[in-house]
Amino acid sequence: MKLKQISVFLENRKGRLWKALNILSNAKINIRALSIADTSEFGILRMIVSDTELAKQILEESNFVVKVNEVIAVGVSDNPGGLEGVLEIFNEMDVNVEYIYAFVEKNGEKAVVVIRTEDIDAGVNALKNGGITILSEEEIKSI
Repeated sequence: MKLKQISVFLENRKGRLWKALNILSNAKINIRALSIADTSEFGILRMIVSDTELAKQILEESNFVVKVNEVIAVGVSDNPGGLEGVLEIFNEMDVNVEYIYAFVEKNGEKAVVVIRTEDIDAGVNALKNGGITILSEEEIKSI
């Protein structure tokens, strides 16, 4: 029920983002979702990719700092309040959300959202108890 995400630490300078994405492109690794958070000195590129382990390996071989961690992917109703309902479950179960980003494609009629919680197991349990369907890694990679 947990999904692997890679986080790539990028110096905030010209061409660094392009280089990371170029490496993935040349290896035929598909990016399914991504988010970039930045400061004046560095950025964190978070991605769900078609082959997490290969992406980590080839980026590290090119001197990028890469971390793999777990996130949760859920389908939410693609209408006003859809995401709010998921966040309400976390709020009621006292689970802190660290960040959220969305997929470029839908899963059927639902938007797909990636969520990182402070305690990933508590996040999974809260969603299950709240009746939210958590998408598997296989389901995500088939979108």
